[in-house]
Amino acid sequence: MDPIAEMLNQIKNAQMVSKETVSLPFSNFKYKLAQILEKNHFIEKVEKKGRGIKRTLEVGLKYEDKEPLISNFKKISRPGQRIFLPAKKIKSTRKGRGMVIISTSQGLMSALEARRNRLGGEVICEIW
Repeated sequence: MDPIAEMLNQIKNAQMVSKETVSLPFSNFKYKLAQILEKNHFIEKVEKKGRGIKRTLEVGLKYEDKEPLISNFKKISRPGQRIFLPAKKIKSTRKGRGMVIISTSQGLMSALEARRNRLGGEVICEIW
């Protein structure tokens, strides 16, 4: 399975049972993705734990009135089918209540940042 979809599924499932934190296998891509989620207030915090092979990501989950902030997600690009968009075609999602994450030549960023910087790239996922 796709590791990014697996990460988002683990976060969503942990929020459905009202956990405070979830521990995920570490990768730099997942860490950058979690930092974007933290910056846009979808999760509370993200920390690297451990060393070497036993390295993990500790993600603090965020709730609003006991409801999870991440209700669902949609993986756009998949390992077998990559979806790319130029900067002009990047649109907002869910009337501004969701977020699209894009992998650009300058790294991972939200769709809003990519539009501001006039960068296109691979559309990773949509989160709401």
